[in-house]
Amino acid sequence: MILKEVTIHKYKSIEQDQKIPLEKDVTILVGMNEAGKTAVLESIAKTNYFTKDETFIFDKSHDYPRLEKKASDKKGDDPKAITCVYELAEDEIKKIESDVGKNVFKNKNISISTTYNNRFSYLDIDCNYQAFIDNLTVENELKIKFKEFSRESKSQFDNLVKEEKLDNDFKTKYSKYFENKYKWENPISCYIINNYIDEYQPKFLYYDEYYALPSRVNLEHLRDKKNGRLSDEEFKTANALIELADINLDELIKSNNFEDFKSELEATEANISGEMFKYWKSNQNIRIEFGIDKKESNPDGYGNRIVEHILDIRVKNNRTYTSLPLKNRSKGFNWFFSFLVWFKKIQEDKNSQYVILLDEPGLNLHASAQSDFLDFIEDLSKNYQIVYTTHSPFMIPNDKLHRVRTVYETNEKGTIVSESIQEKDPKTLFPLQAALGYDIAQNLYISKKNLLVEGVSDLIYLQAISSLLEQMGKEFLNSEITIVPVGGMEKVATFISLLRGNNLNIVCLLDSFQDQKSKSNLEKMTKEKIIHEKKIRFYHEFIEGMESADIEDMFEKEEYLELFNAALPEHGKLKLGDLSNDKQILNQIKNKIGDRFNHYRPANEFAKRGLQQNSLSEKALLTFEKMFVEINKLFK
Repeated sequence: MILKEVTIHKYKSIEQDQKIPLEKDVTILVGMNEAGKTAVLESIAKTNYFTKDETFIFDKSHDYPRLEKKASDKKGDDPKAITCVYELAEDEIKKIESDVGKNVFKNKNISISTTYNNRFSYLDIDCNYQAFIDNLTVENELKIKFKEFSRESKSQFDNLVKEEKLDNDFKTKYSKYFENKYKWENPISCYIINNYIDEYQPKFLYYDEYYALPSRVNLEHLRDKKNGRLSDEEFKTANALIELADINLDELIKSNNFEDFKSELEATEANISGEMFKYWKSNQNIRIEFGIDKKESNPDGYGNRIVEHILDIRVKNNRTYTSLPLKNRSKGFNWFFSFLVWFKKIQEDKNSQYVILLDEPGLNLHASAQSDFLDFIEDLSKNYQIVYTTHSPFMIPNDKLHRVRTVYETNEKGTIVSESIQEKDPKTLFPLQAALGYDIAQNLYISKKNLLVEGVSDLIYLQAISSLLEQMGKEFLNSEITIVPVGGMEKVATFISLLRGNNLNIVCLLDSFQDQKSKSNLEKMTKEKIIHEKKIRFYHEFIEGMESADIEDMFEKEEYLELFNAALPEHGKLKLGDLSNDKQILNQIKNKIGDRFNHYRPANEFAKRGLQQNSLSEKALLTFEKMFVEINKLFK
């Protein structure tokens, strides 16, 4: 049974009906802080929370929109909080049909409304009572009498059995269908709800950052259900750990030897860690350690000794051999481990379906760890439906934007939840824009093999000339290599530093150094073995007789001048005789016109001319081909 859609009627900041379609695997609620994302998760969780918890029942005093509460109280009504629409699976429908017969229950969708008094009403229960009667293997006159059954079908059935002197086998076989304890018009609808829908309806697990395991737990307080110094959420998580380890607190407290209990906790920790470190890649050298200590005190000073037992939870670093209280380790690690305690608890329930509701998961995780956590969510979604909130772009898979629902608050209508992209609320859209921008940066310009060049003009020339050489059947730049323009020589070192952590193959193809700072930065990187010196190549290395060169010097001077004149006619038509003795063509042109010029414009002119074999001289083609041969070798 899948949660297909929810309509939240009135809940906290939600003042008008908000219909939210949900995906079968993962749905993501994106919005600013205080927009109402948590309210959406809470209202869903309160319809069928997985364990008895006073926090997760509707309470009109706390949950009903404050501006409307007085008016509702005066009416004395019991308003609906939320309506959930579920879709039954094919195997669930077949099981129902095997019991009540075919054509009795046709509707895949079941709507369940929950009121502020935590009462349920079932809608869309499309049961054909006539078809059920026709499926009964009894005499025709009994069918007629069954048709006349009303809300009091149980007593009517008992009377019928008595009047017709039907045997006990008949009564045992059919009496269950007519219980109708809710006095519905259609007793079969009531039967299907009680015997199937209630069983199939998923339970909800809500989890946020506050449900973190504490470092120290007073076991007497845990047994006696006293929070002590723990928050409600910490107390519940600690209790979940003890239940997961299947430890009897009374036995533990009475015992003088804690080794058996510690072994149970450690076995539980090993089970959780096996799953955790599949996704926690930040530090594989840490593990949880449990200790159980006696704490004695004499609070009244009269010799009345009190003994308390403390569960001590620490994190040990196997590399440094140091351990710290769990609370003193990173919040990200604590959050992940604590969540798995809760998750393992519901995972042991093989008889129920679950929907997992995560409020800002991975909030304290590094961006790369959030990416790893997304893999965890994808694996979970194979067996569990998941809804989570976020405002982190790294928690939004850019290839699955159909999962996103935007949440924002307005002054007029309260919280609004939408499938569409709301242009009028750019702050809500920021995580989506950032996620999309990050994806473009990662995929449009960056691949496993990256050739770093200084500017866009390099990109245009190299792509066009490589295509021309390929068309001519000559050596061209390997198609697996992505050309990445970095925006200037001064940014090359920064790009290398950023990209090297992703196991990418990087080669630089650069103009000759023009300033000492850029040269020093790259030399430092080669000394520190961040990039091998052989992976940094310069254009002048491929041009005979040149000790300093730009990409423009790969052309014959006449052909580049022709491109320049066509692209920048405002400078007049330059001729070779107008140029100085400087070997680099760009310096020669700059000296003539007395100013710098936009290098992109001649490159764009070259690209516009298309791929023609006479676009370049034979000498220039041979120079570029020689260069591509060398560059391709560096990526092997």
